[in-house]
Amino acid sequence: MMCADHQGAMWNMAGVGNKTVEVLLGPNGPGQEPDRGGVVEQGFRDVGYHGSEIRTPTLDRLAAEGVKLENYYVQPICTPSRSQLLTGRYQIHTGLQHSVIRPAQPNCLPLGHATLPQKLREADYATHMVGKWHLGFYRRECMPTHRGFDTFFGSLLGSGDYYTHYKCDGPGVCGYDLYENDHAAWGHDDGVYSTHMYTRRVQQILAAHDPRKPLFLYVAYQAVHSPLQAPGRYFRHYRSIANTHRRRYAAMLSCLDEAVGNVTLALRAHGLYNNSILIYSSDNGGQPSAGGSNWPLRGSKGTYWEGGIRAVGFVHSPLLRQRGTVCRELVHITDWYPTLVALAEGHIEEDAHLDGYDVWEAISEGLRSPRVDILHNIDPVYTKAKHGSWAAGYGIWDTAVQSAIRVQHWKLLTGNPGYSDWVPPQAFSNLGPNHWHSERVTLATGQSVWLFNITADPYERVDLSGRYPGVVRQLLRRLSQFNRTAVPVRYPPGDPRSNPRLNGGVWGPWYKEESKKKKPRKNKAEGKQKRRKTKKRPQEAGSGPQSRPGAPWG
Repeated sequence: MMCADHQGAMWNMAGVGNKTVEVLLGPNGPGQEPDRGGVVEQGFRDVGYHGSEIRTPTLDRLAAEGVKLENYYVQPICTPSRSQLLTGRYQIHTGLQHSVIRPAQPNCLPLGHATLPQKLREADYATHMVGKWHLGFYRRECMPTHRGFDTFFGSLLGSGDYYTHYKCDGPGVCGYDLYENDHAAWGHDDGVYSTHMYTRRVQQILAAHDPRKPLFLYVAYQAVHSPLQAPGRYFRHYRSIANTHRRRYAAMLSCLDEAVGNVTLALRAHGLYNNSILIYSSDNGGQPSAGGSNWPLRGSKGTYWEGGIRAVGFVHSPLLRQRGTVCRELVHITDWYPTLVALAEGHIEEDAHLDGYDVWEAISEGLRSPRVDILHNIDPVYTKAKHGSWAAGYGIWDTAVQSAIRVQHWKLLTGNPGYSDWVPPQAFSNLGPNHWHSERVTLATGQSVWLFNITADPYERVDLSGRYPGVVRQLLRRLSQFNRTAVPVRYPPGDPRSNPRLNGGVWGPWYKEESKKKKPRKNKAEGKQKRRKTKKRPQEAGSGPQSRPGAPWG
């Protein structure tokens, strides 16, 4: 499986019933443009077959020969998308409803949930991961090799330098972030661009793999995430792009396209291609202020408008029943978990309570998708909408809370859905994206509910919440139903022990159970006196009634 900031999977089916799945989740030297930051991921328009000026011949060909997913959704930021891919569960069921996992947070993908590679390993698959993890690492039990992967080569954090593999999380908080299984891969800090480095590792894995054993290979390329860096030769087709962010972004994506081509060639060279399934998926929407483009969709990365969550995705495989087609059925990133486990003839417990569906027949044969709705998210911690209220939600839902849900053709947003502009290609200039004509739309004062018919209006230009209050009520009730199953938010404060200076200059597991010792009290009387004087502390996010399963947020 491949992704951009990519996620992807390669599935090799060695023998009857065995598949190879590859998921590709999508220092400046001489001849390279300087890094000027910016956080980006592949936007909806950032692929050739969606009309981009960026050259992606490999992606265009693989998609044209496979099945393009044109009603496919992910999450608007990194950690949530990855967590849903690997667990088949919505964020409200893993506690990762809010933001991403930060480098210093003692937090990770909940250990109680069986992951996709764990289920595939149970089905006798070899499981390997190459690339970006970004699902927490504060304890060794959180590391990829403890979550179902036989091997891991890549980074633990959300971003870092493409050449040196160093990452700073603040002044004096810097460290090396490249791992080989459970140990720092120091031998690779030699200035090799990460997209090339990861591709070489994938080629090595494929060359060494026993073709008689099925294989799951999760390739999460760092590109096209910040910092914006690319080798000089990939700029040759983009000198005419005035916007420097867009130019670097285009070079990075061209390099990624070449990498996907090299991985596909390796599959063929080692006799694995004919029995493989390749899934390509973007991590989230693009960020126009840093080079990405979601045109003509509304919004950007980090928002619940279509531009933040509607993703570039396709499936390429000789095993598809119908190839060269377009799937417009509703598909979500949680669906890969049950779909791939079913293809592997693995086992999912009846009480697993997954949020994903097996969508293989919809993709391969053009049948109807079993999915009719998507909970994009409910985030009780995000900044509340000033004008939201229970009254605006008909007494069913507090519309100050950020949430988004899709049911069939209808999409409802509440709270603060995020930056809501449409940014067309003409807007890119030397100074960054400017607003083109009247494309900038200021959200109506006091509004905290929006309703769209996404099938008829995929660009979210016509708000129908006032015209169809009955539909609004139905979707608010569905939100409330989902809310009853939510678990507390996991978003702890940073731990100073995470500083790489205390861990040999490396980002890595730092938490030890024995390090949490209570300070002994001098005597019982003193303890009682302190308890009387101590004021009641405000509840931490996710610990109180606001995020308790079934409790409304008021």
